[in-house]
Amino acid sequence: MTSKRPRETEMESESEKAIQVYAPVIKRSESLPVKLSNCNSPVVVFAHGAGAPSTSEWMIRWKNLLANALDAVEVVTFDYPYINGRRKAAPKPEKLVGFHSDVVRKAAAKYPEHPLILAGKSLGSRVSCMVAAEDGIEASAVICLGYPLKATNGVIRDEPLLQLTVPIMFVQGGNDGFCPLDSLETVRNKLKVINALHVIANGDHSFQIAKKNLELTGMTHEEAEGHAVEAVAMFVKQITTEKAIDAPIVSFHE
Repeated sequence: MTSKRPRETEMESESEKAIQVYAPVIKRSESLPVKLSNCNSPVVVFAHGAGAPSTSEWMIRWKNLLANALDAVEVVTFDYPYINGRRKAAPKPEKLVGFHSDVVRKAAAKYPEHPLILAGKSLGSRVSCMVAAEDGIEASAVICLGYPLKATNGVIRDEPLLQLTVPIMFVQGGNDGFCPLDSLETVRNKLKVINALHVIANGDHSFQIAKKNLELTGMTHEEAEGHAVEAVAMFVKQITTEKAIDAPIVSFHE
């Protein structure tokens, strides 16, 4: 794995900034919106987290963000069976794989000519990684929004990540207690697939940023999430366009 590139200086040329690495740390993309061409418009299957359904405000907002930035042919959301039942706590992720896989297979069958992207919030991202490893699932990439790497008992839950054979991108809050960035970096160094990271500075597990931190950066919460989804769009564009096949990924730095 190629080591991370040092921070650029103001004297570096544009060509020097566009360094290519195998497993980049994407901290922030350029401010211009990124759109995929129609022939590469993906179908996205987007799974919710443990405590809120697909109709939550967070899920609806990110569904729209992904749909617009990726120029997706469709962003498919759904509810795991437990979310509407009497059971309040989510079951183990392994018990959700079958249901999730069925949703993915139906979406892929509906859009057979389009790249398949699996995305998830927290628990949904863990299950998405497991589904991507299932036989017959031909995903182009997995997008993890707040991957819950660290369990409440301190155990690092990296098994679904280590079994991946498709590119993966993480969007993580810098203050997310469920995913310490140093622990994630250790795991990323073990991965054998193209992987990328976008950090939302001072964001928590759901990317919320304290008002005082927003004031320091001069950025709104909407702008912070906008930068994140632009980085996701750049990553998806690079892995789904023909010229990116078997090629390294470009890393963008602050």
